[in-house]
Parts: sequence; structure tokens; C-alpha cells
Amino acid sequence: MSDKVVLAYSGGLDTSCILKWLELKGYDVVAFVADIGQHDDMDQVRRNAETTGASKVVVKDLRREFVTDYIFPAIRGRAVYENRYLLGTSLARPIIAKGQVDVALAEGARFVSHGSTGKGNDQVRFELGYWSLAPELRVIAPWKDPEFLARFKGRSDLIKFAKEQGINIPVTLEKPYSTDENLLHKSYESGILEDPARRPDPSMFTVCVDPREAPEAETVVEVEFRDGTPVRATNKTTGRSETDPLALFALVNEAGASNGVGRVDMVENRYVGIKSRGVYETPGGTILHEALRDLEGLTMDREVLKLRDSLAPRFAECIYNGYWFSPEMRVLRIALDACMQGVDGTVSLALYKGNVTTIGRSSPMCLYDRDLSSMDIEGGFQQTDSAGFIRIHAIRLKAAAALERKRAAARG
Repeated sequence: MSDKVVLAYSGGLDTSCILKWLELKGYDVVAFVADIGQHDDMDQVRRNAETTGASKVVVKDLRREFVTDYIFPAIRGRAVYENRYLLGTSLARPIIAKGQVDVALAEGARFVSHGSTGKGNDQVRFELGYWSLAPELRVIAPWKDPEFLARFKGRSDLIKFAKEQGINIPVTLEKPYSTDENLLHKSYESGILEDPARRPDPSMFTVCVDPREAPEAETVVEVEFRDGTPVRATNKTTGRSETDPLALFALVNEAGASNGVGRVDMVENRYVGIKSRGVYETPGGTILHEALRDLEGLTMDREVLKLRDSLAPRFAECIYNGYWFSPEMRVLRIALDACMQGVDGTVSLALYKGNVTTIGRSSPMCLYDRDLSSMDIEGGFQQTDSAGFIRIHAIRLKAAAALERKRAAARG
């Protein structure tokens, strides 16, 4: 083993400066770049890492694995943090950590490093991933290193250092907010967005069309599921249909983005105890969540649905807090996958100016009985049975009412 360190490198301001800082401290730096759909020029990212000081650059295309092994399971399990956030960044960190650890072990490195700050969630997600997958590796976290913190107080110092070292960076003081992008979403935070009362400038958004400028005609999308996993998506407006997971997700992403679907502006609770304002664009994820939730109404047993909904917040919390590789996550995923067995069918949705509206659903595993629910025919349901049903369920209510009368009488 050597003083070789594998850095999770994005080519942004922080990781570019950290790469140079590590090199200046004498480390042999391998830059690991995970392609998870962030729309970067990977050849340029590679060149930037090499010119900044990386002895080797490893770029891995993880987009398909990201969709099949992280995004789809999260949607199946109804992973929505604090009822709003669809966990785009949270889901990206474990797959990056896994790829980074694989490279570190292959390269014989002793260290792994990341550019996450000591105030945020990502430091937790990365480091819990490292400890879970390869506890023998040591972690270098510059934003928790006293020497690094003494030199770099914030983004201004990083930008100055980058200019001094001739590092090519895409950030200026005039555009001080931070972004993170992958196949599932793009996030915006910090800088001018730290004022929660300030509305984001429309020019900030790069994924979704402004809903006010979206097309006047709706787009109809049809999504087919098997055991809660998307297996086909069709844009009925254009006729395009996809079954490959990566192409399927690209289709719903494009349909949602062109109709202004998936923007969220919220203040959330970070795991470290700090409240944070985040703005997100998640077009395809929003569509698939809406479609699957609707199909569940047609195919899931009532008590199974209630059980799944009781597990979903814990599932989302585990993802958000960085416990993707934990024992409790393995148990949760087994339970949630069991709940989704037989959730098969097709859902049609209309996309219009930021809205997603379900307009139809069908399933070969349908639990809905039209005759049984009809108000016009008996359908095998004996309505007289309802009288006894109601009397039984009223027993505790009558007992509570009698007790309340006794209390009122005792109070005079």
C-alpha cells in the first residue's frame, strides 16, 4: 500500500482545488469520475484532472446501474424525504462511493477522499459508504481538516487558489450558488439561495422549462410496470416508446422537462441538524412516482399498502442519511420488494404546465371489482351485512361516549 488516494472528482471548484491541495501535500492522486448523467464533457473533465495534477483518471459510466439499482428501487419503495424531496443527490452518493472504493482497491490505494463540507449531508453519505464497503481504507476529508480550513474560509478563497494554480474552473464569484446534477435531478443551493424568502431567478434553471412557458397542449405519457418496476414508457404524443431502463428513464425525463414538471423549492432538515434550503428539478422521477402510486390503488391489498406506507418514511430517511449499505436497509428493501409483488399494469398521465395528472390505469392483477363497487347493481355485496359491521365498529365509540357523560356528571 502507498500514499495513493482516490478522490471522488467532479471537476467543480471544490474537488479541483482539493486535487491540487492533495498533490501539493505529496499524495499520489487518482481522480475517480462517476458518469451518472451529469451532462459533463468527460473528455474535458479528464483533461482538467490531468492538468491539475492527477497521476491517473478513472472514468466509469454508471448511468444504467444508477437507474436499475438505485433510482427504480427508490421509486418502488416510495422514497420521498419529508414528503417532497425525491432524493436525487442522496441516491447518487452510494453509487459513487461504491465505484470509488472499487477503484481504490484495484489501485492499491490506502486513502479515499471527497470534497463534501463539514456542514452537509454528503460527507456522511460518502464516509458511511466507505466504512460499510471497505473499512480498511482511510478517509481524507479536507473540509474537516484544520490545515485546509485555515487556508480556505469559503468559495472566494478557493477561486483565488484556483486562479493562482492555473486550475480551469466553471465557477465565478458572480454565480455563487452550488449545483449537483445527475440523471434523476439537478439541485441548487447555497449562495443567493440561502435567503429562503428570495425567489430563484428563472435563468437559474437548466433542466425544466418554466411552467409558464411550457406548451399549451398537454403531453400524454403511458408507463407500464411489473412488480413496481417500470418496464416500458411511451410518449403517446410523439409515438416514441422505450423498454431499455436507461432509454426509458430518458424518455420520461425529457417529457417531464419539456412540460415544466418536477420543480421543488423547500427547506429541509439535514442529518447533521441544520436546516437547508434546496431547489430541485426532478422531471422523470416525479412522473414515475405519480404513475406507480396510482397503480398501487388498483393492485395493492389495503393492509399491504398501509404497511408499505409505514415503512416508506424510514426507507427515505435511510437513503437521505447515508445508510444505503446498512443492515436495516437490506431488511427494508426485502420487505418493500415483497409489498410490490403483483403491482403490474399501465398508467396514462397527462403532463401540462408543471402538472402531472393520471388519466387512466389498467392491470392484469387488478383488485378493483367494478360490479362490487357499483352503486347501480348489487354485484354480490349484501348491503344488509353493513348494519352489523357498523354496530360492531360502534361498540368502542358508544363506550367512550358513556365514559365522557360520567366525567361530565362528576364535574358537576
